[in-house]
Amino acid sequence: MFTINCRQTLVEFPRPAVMGIVNITPDSFYSESRTESIDQIVARIQQVVAEGADIIDIGACSTRPDGDFASEQEEIDRLRRALPVIKQVAPDALLSVDTFRSQVAKMCVEEFGADIVNDISGGSLDRDMYRTVARLRVPYVLTHYPCTQNNRIDTADTTAVMPDLLRYFAERIQKLHSLGAADVIIDPGFGFGKTLDQNYEVLACLADLQVFNLPVLAGVSRKSMVHKLLSVSPIDSLNGTTALHMLCLMQGAQILRVHDVKAAREAIKIYSTYQQSKETHVQL
Repeated sequence: MFTINCRQTLVEFPRPAVMGIVNITPDSFYSESRTESIDQIVARIQQVVAEGADIIDIGACSTRPDGDFASEQEEIDRLRRALPVIKQVAPDALLSVDTFRSQVAKMCVEEFGADIVNDISGGSLDRDMYRTVARLRVPYVLTHYPCTQNNRIDTADTTAVMPDLLRYFAERIQKLHSLGAADVIIDPGFGFGKTLDQNYEVLACLADLQVFNLPVLAGVSRKSMVHKLLSVSPIDSLNGTTALHMLCLMQGAQILRVHDVKAAREAIKIYSTYQQSKETHVQL
């Protein structure tokens, strides 16, 4: 279905992939995802691997909308403590590091063999990020992240967001390629600087991102577009998340970034079987 080049190896994904979230933080928005002790980290890694994650996404700095960022040193310290354990528990897993800081990305790739850099800021919070990932030659997740001049998340207005989102990706993809960056994965940034209606506008138009001919990552897991719409807490948002995952798949998403790997794998299996049956029926 798509390929990415990781550590000089072309990795093929014949079906949509699952990126399992591992938060080594005390303050991520979904409290059940937080892991701090080594035992908690080991248990979480074992869980996401056993449930069939294709990629493990490690985050050490929460970017929840109402929170403050951990310092760069604190983020580095958390990762230096956790990554050796993660590599020991899951040595063959594809490892993504969720960071907006170029020096953190550099450390994780060069010292611990991280395969992918997942930057929720799209390069907006560190102007050295694009040059860094280009030098590192690792796949880069480019996220739509509207921000103000002080580099904090902007408050969304009520205008249509898709035209801005398409311009944003066109400009930044061109810049990344001009610097020699390797594979780019695009993430429309559900929840970042968007109203509830705008999030659903992006979902409805997600297939438009196929114009870039790049893998599309959807990160909707337990976010506010689920729990605010349904008037539930993030803890009670799995059913709504799974419904959104199916809609994302039907709109062409190739990677689901999730807290609940097993549920996402099941959604992908149902979607893939449906697609095969649909294609068989058309051929008949």
